[in-house]
Amino acid sequence: MNTATASIPSVASDPLPALIAAEIRRCGGWIGFERFMALALYQPGLGYYSGGDRQFGALPSSGSDFITAPELSPLFGRALARQIAQALAATGTREVWEFGAGSGALACQLLQTLAELGATVDRYTIVDLSGTLRARQRQRLVKEVPQLADKVRWIDALPATVEGVVVGNEVLDAMPVVLVAWDGVQWQERGVALDEAGGTPQFVWADRPTDLRPPVDLGFVPGTVTELPRQASAFLATLAEGLTRGAAFFIDYGFPEHEFYHPQRTGGTLMCHRGHKADADPLHDIGLKDLTAHVDFTAIALAGQDAGLEVLGYTSQARFLFNCGLLADLETADLRGRAMAQKLVTEHEMGELFKVIGFVTEAHTFEAIGFSAGDRSHTL
Repeated sequence: MNTATASIPSVASDPLPALIAAEIRRCGGWIGFERFMALALYQPGLGYYSGGDRQFGALPSSGSDFITAPELSPLFGRALARQIAQALAATGTREVWEFGAGSGALACQLLQTLAELGATVDRYTIVDLSGTLRARQRQRLVKEVPQLADKVRWIDALPATVEGVVVGNEVLDAMPVVLVAWDGVQWQERGVALDEAGGTPQFVWADRPTDLRPPVDLGFVPGTVTELPRQASAFLATLAEGLTRGAAFFIDYGFPEHEFYHPQRTGGTLMCHRGHKADADPLHDIGLKDLTAHVDFTAIALAGQDAGLEVLGYTSQARFLFNCGLLADLETADLRGRAMAQKLVTEHEMGELFKVIGFVTEAHTFEAIGFSAGDRSHTL
């Protein structure tokens, strides 16, 4: 096992680092990064997403760590709702499922716009692991859409069967990833170990030989570190197997396979976010900051297809939102509203980096408006 020599902050007496250190010891001195990331984000009561609700907000002064599209502009939800309304009608379903509803902003926007469009929604189900976030979502729904809040229910696990239209905004990027490193001879799985030689334990990187490797070899440079989206692919496959009738739309930052594993991307895409600042050190401030990796949309598409879904389309967020009527919304928005919404579509903001992929059950396929122009499915 190769152990990195970089200096890593010591393991403090905080409950989450102490819990991770105990698991490393129980596992013989090493755990894969995928497990480390799962504990850091989702350990009940301690992980980043399960231990509080400070994550989402417009500015660092709010105490938040990052902003998502629904917090940036309500026009995001209005445009997306038009696609959902079409999908509900085309698949003959009457329920919306949102995974990882964050602050509840998107749920409010979708429910309000779907009602204005006359779409029949009997129930809006939010799947969220965080009890704290569920409470925040409930408060927001009661305040902003009180006449529709009784349609919403919360569950904390994926049910065996799902019928309806599924939505996930910035959900796939927060699913734990496997880290692998290429040393020029063989692939190594990168994990986390404990350096206890100095008396004060420290988390350190440690590599072990592995049979795991990227799905393509585009000429990796020695020293390359990249991610394998094993859990995101498994989630999509499980969802697809349980989706008996309906469609699904996922919005996230990422690339198709040939861009994700490009030889020039030697450091991978793993990043941390805290106070609207980014860093690349997941072994520091554990549980206090977000850990994310870009999405390999080819892997997501294959997982859905292998489980029986059809890909409705794949395109940039900008193109998807324009296809769903954002331009008309901008024409009626005030100056500030236009300025905020522009960040959803400009290339240097969210417009190009963020992508949208859609799926549908095989017997219910339709021409989705969100992919009516600029579909990039051929690049997956």
